[in-house]
Amino acid sequence: MRKSPEEVLNNIFGFDSFLGLQNEVIDHVIAGNDALVLMPTGGGKSLCYQIPALCRDGVGLVISPLIALMRDQVESLTQLGVRASVLNSTLTHGEIKATEQELLEGSLDLVYVSPEKLLTEEFLNHLSKCKLSLIAIDEAHCVSQWGHDFRPVYLKLNILKKLFPDIPRLALTATADGPTRRDIIERLEIKERQLFVSSFDRPNIKYTIVSKDDSKSKLIKFIEDHHSGDSGIVYCMSRSKVDTIAQWLIGEGFNALPYHAGMDKNDRAINQDKFSKEEGVIVVATIAFGMGIDKPDVRFVAHLDLPKSIESYYQETGRAGRDGLKSNAWLAYGLEDLSKIIHFIVSSNASEDQKRIERQKLDALLGLCETMRCRRQVLLEYFGESLKNPCGNCDTCLEPVKSFDATVATQKALSCVYKTGERFGAAYVIDVLLGSNSARIVQFNHNKISTYGIGKEYSKNQWRSIFRQLVAKNLLVVDMEGHGGYRLGENSSGVLRGEEKVLLREEQFSKTAGRSRDKPKQAKVTLDNEEDEALLQDLRAHRRELASEQKVPPFIIFHDTALLEMAKKRPVSIVEFGKLPGVGKTKLERYAAGFLKVISSRG
Repeated sequence: MRKSPEEVLNNIFGFDSFLGLQNEVIDHVIAGNDALVLMPTGGGKSLCYQIPALCRDGVGLVISPLIALMRDQVESLTQLGVRASVLNSTLTHGEIKATEQELLEGSLDLVYVSPEKLLTEEFLNHLSKCKLSLIAIDEAHCVSQWGHDFRPVYLKLNILKKLFPDIPRLALTATADGPTRRDIIERLEIKERQLFVSSFDRPNIKYTIVSKDDSKSKLIKFIEDHHSGDSGIVYCMSRSKVDTIAQWLIGEGFNALPYHAGMDKNDRAINQDKFSKEEGVIVVATIAFGMGIDKPDVRFVAHLDLPKSIESYYQETGRAGRDGLKSNAWLAYGLEDLSKIIHFIVSSNASEDQKRIERQKLDALLGLCETMRCRRQVLLEYFGESLKNPCGNCDTCLEPVKSFDATVATQKALSCVYKTGERFGAAYVIDVLLGSNSARIVQFNHNKISTYGIGKEYSKNQWRSIFRQLVAKNLLVVDMEGHGGYRLGENSSGVLRGEEKVLLREEQFSKTAGRSRDKPKQAKVTLDNEEDEALLQDLRAHRRELASEQKVPPFIIFHDTALLEMAKKRPVSIVEFGKLPGVGKTKLERYAAGFLKVISSRG
């Protein structure tokens, strides 16, 4: 007899009710229909295919490019008593054959497979002999050339509809703007009416964007003020910067590890494993890190360099707070980031259409960085969603941005760009405005032009902020076809003639407070009640012991959300423990007695 979705949700996964669109999607797929599902990271996408796979006859096939995610998902499912396995390049020949035999016999509920493994002729022939309940295509944005992580191998996945026409297919992603959605629908042959779009809002994440000057001191202050003792990710654009920042954080007393593609493969795997299994670890990484990391208790994601698009920013920041608890997304950016990204776009081998799309995406990201509005409203509007009222949980809401009449400053900046020949970058033009006597300025006779020294009412940092905002408004354009200098934007003439007023955000440039060396480093208190907090730490210690014994990450045992409920509600019986969120039948049998003992020890 088939189980109902509600039974599976409660008995196996330990939850009383579905979130958002989960129930609608699950019923749709159980009925045998295809679907494209867009849900934010932490929104419960996995249950949209895991539950139908457990309700329908056969084995659920999950296609994912992310080996780390496959491993974590299988470990989590195994803890729940679900028969799950994986097929990818990390397995031995013997392990692959054993799993393929289980697949053929129908003794698995779910099997995770990489697209490269799936698309081999041998494996497709093997699949044709198996009874499949559904096919789930995770990270579906990889199929789109307009997406932020296009992977050519994904283009071949349309063969699944031809080979398995009667098997329901789900395409799932956390990030897809309009063009990307249309591309997925077309390439995977999914009908428009089979599109399910959840809210992209992650209300538990606070968004903060700061100027890049003195960014290292700002990062230290951010971590110490909000995330002492927490797990987090710090993203950098280059491998060399990753190494530098990781060593610097270690020198400042943090438990930090580097991660990038240039490292030894074993060292990289060790660092990823430490981040997954230990608490309070900060990974400094290029964007290659985090795809498929299922760790729910990452409390902050910091960017020391600008991402390339809002999709990238949204996906990377989405790795914070997957468990729904309060978390932070922090970004420091400057003009140098802008020039680097534009250079990458111009020098790439992409088509002109692709370059145009990437530049539009960059412009949208600049708009988010320089907005004076609620950042969450701007972010959600990019994905076609509206938020009626400001969120109250971003920097521009909590500290409303002041604007100032920058018309004259803008005219000075534009005039100086024009009079220096529209071929120099911001640093040089700012030096001219400030009246610098550098050898280069004297060499080009720019100490003789009318705009020389006319900008001394602003500091260098203030001018950098002004130039950033003028680029965001397209009053200035970075000319990467030449040498990366600025040229006047098409809409600059009205400003120069005094026909248009320019309002810019007024940034405060104060010295960042240094580290308080005499303040002991303490983990952030999660609960207001000291007794509950002490119990929470005991529960975490017990969870660590269990995880260490089983060689799995602590969150595989229980998420922080479950431990918080244990500390608050203090169950005293098996029945009460079984009512906690995330406690299904298998986990109740395995872990209730041990955690109840910890709770009782605190009275």
